[in-house]
Amino acid sequence: MIKHNLLAGFLLLVSCNQPASKDKEIEYKAMPAYNPPEYVCYKTPAPIQIDGKLTAGEWGSIPAISEFVDIEGSTRSAPKLKTEVKVAYDEQGMYIGAFLEEPHVWATITKHDSIIYLDNAFELFIEPGNNTHNYLEYEVNALGTEWDLFLTKPYRDGAQTLSNWETAGMKSAIHVDGTLNNPKDIDKSWSLEIFFPWSSIYQMTRGKEKPEAGDLLRMNFMRVQWPAVIKDNKYIKTGKGESYWIWAPMGIVSIHLPEYWGYIQLSDKVAGTGETPFVKDPAEGTKWLLRNLYYRQNEYATAFGNYASNIADLKPEEFCTTEQTRQITLSTTPSMYEISMPAPDGTVWHIRQDGFIWK
Repeated sequence: MIKHNLLAGFLLLVSCNQPASKDKEIEYKAMPAYNPPEYVCYKTPAPIQIDGKLTAGEWGSIPAISEFVDIEGSTRSAPKLKTEVKVAYDEQGMYIGAFLEEPHVWATITKHDSIIYLDNAFELFIEPGNNTHNYLEYEVNALGTEWDLFLTKPYRDGAQTLSNWETAGMKSAIHVDGTLNNPKDIDKSWSLEIFFPWSSIYQMTRGKEKPEAGDLLRMNFMRVQWPAVIKDNKYIKTGKGESYWIWAPMGIVSIHLPEYWGYIQLSDKVAGTGETPFVKDPAEGTKWLLRNLYYRQNEYATAFGNYASNIADLKPEEFCTTEQTRQITLSTTPSMYEISMPAPDGTVWHIRQDGFIWK
């Protein structure tokens, strides 16, 4: 399933594989293009009542994020139904509104913290530290059945998944424009509103209780769509051919690659009172170079049974400038490593074997 798909080859350390001879020359896999989408998040222009209805007075001036694509990217067919997401915030927390065009609204799962994506579902992910660790996942179906959980890191890096995590203070509601689980008519859509308190979003982020204007969060939004047929006046899922429509594409069918999620930048403006340009952080380019070295360390370890202790073995010159390559440092132990590199502003960034990145 999509939750546990692993990025084959360069993301996993497969320690059980027979190590290759050190005489073997590694041809590292080329990395896909890196261009996460960007969104400027404004303050709410009016109090938002969490009832599932995206009214014009509450949401009309809040911009929508870019259109959804297939999880694998533009090489796959475009989504057949419209999905629109808007995000806003206030001093208390973050608000997400989503509209899902749907001529046949159905749902079956009623137990809280079940695997909701086995129904048609909407999912979102919030990673406030921009370091790929400690993030929230939320799923909901058209019945309003929810699954909220916390992951210490991506599955590829040995995640501790807290499925019984309850997001304190969260509010949510669903609205169906049509009739739920009724195949006799054609529906228009289902929509949802969610409120997440800052205290819950930043609960596992040391030294920070809420963001400031200009801060970046990493987020993604995904819609899971299953094919279904009508039989005996009921919707029956066919069990094959499901689609994953997403804001920030992953390149493969796996959502748990936080480095590819979109950037959410908070503005100090109220929605509708002016525009704030998205400001790129030059350090993000440095972090991506470190991420490439992390991928290559996993390839190296898969081939040889241990991490490279010489940075030259990772061939950074294939994607770094000569000056950047010269500034990379690598420290290793038999089971761990740390790679460091300065950003253009002089701050030094680090990445370790479980993918955690920090300055």
